[in-house]
Amino acid sequence: MSNRLIESLAGAAVIAVAVGFASYSYSRAGIESVDGYELSASFNRIDGLTVGNDVRISGVKVGSVTAQELNPKTYMAVVKMTVRSDVELPADSSAKIASDGLLGGKFVSLEPGGDIDMLAPGGEIEYTQGSVNLEELIGQVIYSSGGGSGGNSGGSSSDSPE
Repeated sequence: MSNRLIESLAGAAVIAVAVGFASYSYSRAGIESVDGYELSASFNRIDGLTVGNDVRISGVKVGSVTAQELNPKTYMAVVKMTVRSDVELPADSSAKIASDGLLGGKFVSLEPGGDIDMLAPGGEIEYTQGSVNLEELIGQVIYSSGGGSGGNSGGSSSDSPE
């Protein structure tokens, strides 16, 4: 009887620690939604960007990605995002998909412009730059550096008899 009581108490302790860890992780992750206004932007590619990713200005989180869809007419990826209501963006601001380091996640980086008119809620950011595909870049570097010498390893390059 005492073995079952000890096992039950140990199991309860493990569950309590797991719940505590999960709540601590959630509070530190910054997943909470951002209250503000919605903007959209069209990109040629958004590889690695998911709903919930950050929207940042100068590295500071000012919003979140709320939706992504494909425009069937232009075949562009449309990203909808929420930006804090205290952050006003000039109408000529730009957006790009950036990476959090070499293997990190993606986020939308906003670059404020200099226009005196501000983007209205529901507005669209016109100047965009899509994500860079790391695999394609590595492939280009590998294949572009592969050619070169033409197979000569030294000696005479003449094929004529002497």
